[in-house]
Amino acid sequence: MPYKNIVEKVLNGEVQLKEFDHYYANLAENHQNNLIKPKGSLGKLEKYAIWMAGWQKKQKPTMNKFHCLVFAGNHGVAKRNVSAYPPDVTKQMVKNFKNGGAAINQLCNLANIILNVIPIELENPTKDFSQEKAMKHDETLAAMQLGFNSVPKDCDLLILGEMGISNTTAATAIACALFDGSVKGWTGLGTGVSPQRLKNKISIIETGLKLHGKKFDCVYEILSAFAGREMAAIAGSVIAARVFGIPVLLDGFISTVSGAVLTLFKRDILDHCLISHMSSEPGHKGIISSLKKETVLDLNMGLGEASGGALAALVIRGALATHNKMATFTDAGVSKKI
Repeated sequence: MPYKNIVEKVLNGEVQLKEFDHYYANLAENHQNNLIKPKGSLGKLEKYAIWMAGWQKKQKPTMNKFHCLVFAGNHGVAKRNVSAYPPDVTKQMVKNFKNGGAAINQLCNLANIILNVIPIELENPTKDFSQEKAMKHDETLAAMQLGFNSVPKDCDLLILGEMGISNTTAATAIACALFDGSVKGWTGLGTGVSPQRLKNKISIIETGLKLHGKKFDCVYEILSAFAGREMAAIAGSVIAARVFGIPVLLDGFISTVSGAVLTLFKRDILDHCLISHMSSEPGHKGIISSLKKETVLDLNMGLGEASGGALAALVIRGALATHNKMATFTDAGVSKKI
């Protein structure tokens, strides 16, 4: 049954958010320390297993239902020649996702992840944010609520990704507004624009920031000013996951920016999120530093479509497989370190 107006209630402080459960995290840590290995020898895999335990509230976290949501949206700013591809590619790629031909399909199959591709009004692009607000308040809220409603409550781990021609332009504008980043320093090649188009992309972002400003204290306002519907939907999904206590893997640059806007509401709103990988987009490193987070992987990827998230999910599976199935020193009859 779809939820109505839950996003508004959450952002108004009317809904209690789940918090990390230190009791189960401590149980998981104690279990880790008794496994048949030198303490800490599995490095970050141990950290991820304990993190999963704290959010799932289980000493041995489950990994039966990993879900990946890929939201797709079209951007009005695309008509400003900021991308190497035309807006029609968004719809064409959604078809490719559904036909099983994209990178994310292969990676989800490999990692045993349930994939759901969700196009949002592709025939109705947002407005050009360099000329006016990208979306009206009700459009932003509707996209966020759609994202919220798309999250299954019985999910063990949620991976969030996107598809949208020109969404690196929108994401860079938001990142620069949120964290006062340098437009020239944080603007990347996106889908592989030429040097001339990159110069134009920077100019368009600067125009949009001059029009809307950099001072925002409201999630709706910053999303309405610059974002695409797919980005607002990701923000809504992050909220839903926090309400339900579901751990999240944010894919890369776009997904990180989409989640980061929620820090305007609550500074620790992303505690249930890991950032899957370091994007090749230059602004991503600045955002991650501002959020005081780190990535699971760094593979110089910039594809989007949750590809980095699916790969990071394999690391989480490795963390849980070792955590849940290794023998303890007592089980194996092996002496502990003296």
